[in-house]
Amino acid sequence: MATKELVLQETHNNLMALIKGKAEALPKDFNQTRFIQNCMTVLQDTKGIESCHPLSVARTLLKGAFLGLDFFQKECYAIPYGGVLQFQTDYKGETKMAKKYSIRPIKDIYAKVVREGDFFEEEIQAGQPVVNFKPEAFSNKPIKGAFAVVLYKDGGMEYETMTTEQIEAIRNNFSKMKNGLMWTKTPEEAYKKTVLRRLTKKIEKDFSSQEQEVAYAESSDMDFKDKPAEKHEVPDILYKQEPQDEPEDAEFTETKTVDDEPSFMEVEDHAKD
Repeated sequence: MATKELVLQETHNNLMALIKGKAEALPKDFNQTRFIQNCMTVLQDTKGIESCHPLSVARTLLKGAFLGLDFFQKECYAIPYGGVLQFQTDYKGETKMAKKYSIRPIKDIYAKVVREGDFFEEEIQAGQPVVNFKPEAFSNKPIKGAFAVVLYKDGGMEYETMTTEQIEAIRNNFSKMKNGLMWTKTPEEAYKKTVLRRLTKKIEKDFSSQEQEVAYAESSDMDFKDKPAEKHEVPDILYKQEPQDEPEDAEFTETKTVDDEPSFMEVEDHAKD
């Protein structure tokens, strides 16, 4: 098995080459130096990364680059699972992408869980949907379900609701990592992300490249393919490059991000109710 240092060095070199080859597909505000520094900082704290192939790791990180998401800021994650590095967005990353790629400008988008004892009501007033939610303060009662709301700058609104049973059915039948940290350690965040992802399917999006569109489709925790064996296949559109020389200056050195706090590859509670 390769050492962690070797995997990190080769991942760094591969990531540099992939980013160079796909520069036109990256967001206009993409900061290459910051992105690579933050990626390598996160990987240094990633348990099990030495069991993953460096090129596979670099390709997983590239998905975050296409979408303009930051691994260090925990907008997305690269999680070793079953010997494969899985790319997964966080609740915070989901809201960021919805605002960034929605054709219809978004004022706000969020999701909440509904617990026993909370007041939740959905109705139609004058032909317009209305959601009323009054949660019990600091309640830790069992979760009954979750809902997500998007408010548009033009005054429009859309929402989605799911019961606990519906969310658990999605988890058990389609989640890539149904026993992963997000579901087992922070189920509230998993519930909010699941209903939010369903809501964002209603939002018409405009991606600047096909690579972004493919990366977005793959960023979901859910896999609705009919053939589970195809789950880890990598589409050529993300990584196909013209032959080119390896960059001579692509050497790995230990880097530090501009942020002060350390990074951990754990799904934490990012969204405050």
